[in-house]
Amino acid sequence: MVGIVSRMLKFGVPTAAVTAGVLLLNDEDQGKSMFRTALAFTQNHNGKSFDEHFPRGEWDKNWDFRDPISLVDKRKWEKADEEGRKKLIEENKASATRNIFLIRHGQYHLDREHKSLTQLGREQAELLGKRLAQSDIKFTSMTMSTMTRATETANIILKHLPEDLSRTSSSLIEEGPPYPPVPDHKTWRPLDPEFYTEAARIESAFRKIFHRAPPSQKEDSYELIVCHANVIRYFICRALQFPPEGWLRMSLGNCSITWIVIRPKGHVSIRSIGDIGHLTPNKISFT
Repeated sequence: MVGIVSRMLKFGVPTAAVTAGVLLLNDEDQGKSMFRTALAFTQNHNGKSFDEHFPRGEWDKNWDFRDPISLVDKRKWEKADEEGRKKLIEENKASATRNIFLIRHGQYHLDREHKSLTQLGREQAELLGKRLAQSDIKFTSMTMSTMTRATETANIILKHLPEDLSRTSSSLIEEGPPYPPVPDHKTWRPLDPEFYTEAARIESAFRKIFHRAPPSQKEDSYELIVCHANVIRYFICRALQFPPEGWLRMSLGNCSITWIVIRPKGHVSIRSIGDIGHLTPNKISFT
């Protein structure tokens, strides 16, 4: 580095240019150092174990408190012999898979008190309803947020689905700030009391909706949840056991589909996030 600087000064390069050059070299060296660090696990073993090279968090297998042993009546368990306990475990095992479709509402009027759907938002909901109807999936229920834009979206979708589809409304899945995000948003920052109360509500919604199927459920279910972007993004983080403060790093389009699968043993996977394949480019929005 010193030799390079000396040669630059010798040939009459201005001091400011020399300084800039040194900074660039330092940045370049730092970048190379970071790159080498990132690749170290593939090049330098140093006798470390595999797990030391790839540190990982543990998956909480009983995240919903519904593994078989959690569902067993404790009094029956204490009285049962070994065979009886095996039977109790089998009786409380889930066998069905739950498919949860998180639907974000259509585009809405930001400047109206009740924030109803725009014309584009209604068109988005129509296209979504048609796609769901053509999917050959036999949906088993729909739960919609009680906020206007979500209810309007749900009612448009329902026109394309069987009339006997079970449906209900819930204020638990209304929009709100689910968790203080990291990094902070430049312009959006609810007051601490709002985070404190709304986060509890949205977490309550997660615990109510997300869990493995009960032992009594014998067939797979396909459940529609029509709600809001903040709620959906938080649900994604919680379902995958990702840090909840990362929810704001995702962006979801209006009338998008996020498909989450919960299997009998409590394993969770995502089939799609923010799918808007049913919308043409001129129908896509993110408001």
